[in-house]
Amino acid sequence: MSNNPNGEQFEMSFFDHLEELRRRVGLAALGVVLGCIVAGAFVDQLMNWVLLQPAASVNLELQNLRPFGQAFLFFKVIIMAGLIISMPFTLYQLWKFIAPGLYEKERRWAGKITVYTSFCFLSGVAFAYWIMIPVMLSFTASFGSTLIKNSIDVTEYFSFITTTLLSAGLIFELPMIAYILSKIGIITPEMLRKYRRHAIVVILVLAAALTPSTDPVSQMVFAAPLWVLYELSILVTVFARKKKDPEPSIP
Repeated sequence: MSNNPNGEQFEMSFFDHLEELRRRVGLAALGVVLGCIVAGAFVDQLMNWVLLQPAASVNLELQNLRPFGQAFLFFKVIIMAGLIISMPFTLYQLWKFIAPGLYEKERRWAGKITVYTSFCFLSGVAFAYWIMIPVMLSFTASFGSTLIKNSIDVTEYFSFITTTLLSAGLIFELPMIAYILSKIGIITPEMLRKYRRHAIVVILVLAAALTPSTDPVSQMVFAAPLWVLYELSILVTVFARKKKDPEPSIP
């Protein structure tokens, strides 16, 4: 369903949906390009003040082992920063594509959900950068024999940083996803409480799989916020159901 200029709803055909998808993907891609342009203008600051700062804070030595390694690294930083900068706009385009298939009341969620979803993602990125990554790098720099020098390939370091940031950003979307699924009626607080033990096992497996390093400290630093987010998701579903259920009438 969609709205014509007069505000009336009409049924969109398959090709109309394809055209709308093409338009939204094009706008999202344009947003990424603009984000990359902004990131490219400040790439030196991003490298020295953001990307390399966690390593410098624990005196971790980085080295380049590949021809054109630093050139490719700068390009990857621009792409990653462009994706993060354009994330709110990309999410907005996603919701605008979904909105025509929703009821009028559900379409009102689009703007709020875009804001909340972007906030959750950026909160995850911030948590990873200021808490998770320093703890992981501090453990890496201090662990092991003093006869072994920790000199890390900068490409591996960048892969570690990006994996941690993006994984945390996506995982912090869990409460928002729980809210949406609860509003639709797919999950309930009782369901989440029932499978809490199963969720803890899944969280530990995810922490082991998504954490770039294999040390238990890093995995627990990753698993702890996951468990907190799961408990927060239960509270969110309770709140969503209370708003959904009509208030009982007074006789």
